[in-house]
Amino acid sequence: MKRIAPPLLIVAVAALAGCSETPFGEAQPTAETVVLAKPDQTRPQARPAISPPANARTAEAFDTVSAEEKAAAVAVPAARTEQKIGMTVASLGDPTQPGLWLKTPLVNAPRKGRVVYPGSGKSAQVDLIPLDADAGAGSQISLSAMRLIEAPLTDLPEIEVFGS
Repeated sequence: MKRIAPPLLIVAVAALAGCSETPFGEAQPTAETVVLAKPDQTRPQARPAISPPANARTAEAFDTVSAEEKAAAVAVPAARTEQKIGMTVASLGDPTQPGLWLKTPLVNAPRKGRVVYPGSGKSAQVDLIPLDADAGAGSQISLSAMRLIEAPLTDLPEIEVFGS
């Protein structure tokens, strides 16, 4: 016969889970933690990511990147300070995760980059996000980026990856 934890134990564990201090007295960051910039420090203001609507069913509905962001992403960088990182096979990443990104094992730290799909010759500037996998394991690309480079959404296209 299985024993079920007493209701009092469940309540106690749930109550302690909400504590913002560790047993050693040091405060843990919470969702309310705010980091203030120094008055003379300029911080970039990012547009909040817009999640697709709950009833999204088409690629257009899942693609929440604005026209301005798309125009900036397809612009080829003026200063060619980027280096080719490598080639990777890309699959469509989580379509509910907004933005222009590539999760890839070709980088070990987040950085800006560009992807090129040789099949169309199109490129897009993306955020390169490390993916914990072997270098040959392939990558995941955002729906918006895949549409910008005109890669087939249902294929596994091979793309070139450049880092800045």
